[in-house]
Amino acid sequence: MRRFVAVAVTALLALSSTANAGEGKSFRAKLPTHTTSAAYSVQTVSVRTGCFSEELEGILVHIAAKTGRKPIVTSGYRPHASRAHSQHRHCAAADIRVPGVSEKTVIAAAKSAPGIGGIGRYCNGIIHVDTGPRRTWVDC
Repeated sequence: MRRFVAVAVTALLALSSTANAGEGKSFRAKLPTHTTSAAYSVQTVSVRTGCFSEELEGILVHIAAKTGRKPIVTSGYRPHASRAHSQHRHCAAADIRVPGVSEKTVIAAAKSAPGIGGIGRYCNGIIHVDTGPRRTWVDC
């Protein structure tokens, strides 16, 4: 989605600078910059990851290195998470998918990550990782 917006803005700026070129005016615009992580991508722009700690990002980097694919974060910081003990409330958890990689492989990679706390598996293929206390669960 971010790439689409960046391409659209670039195209509009190129068109407007071409239109102004005939008038003898030079036009130079600054394009917006987006911070992206080399360790993971987000499923939608509404997924909040800006507050992830170095430890949580390290877990995502580790999973990416072990699987050879970038995880897609489907859920990050959720200040109003329904469970009071949810690590999402503290921006210490990420729900992820790793396209083309089995759940078993992702879980094995997560288990070997330094700083890993909780690892959960959901029936829809999403894997939960966090930096809280060590625990595992399956929620089906």
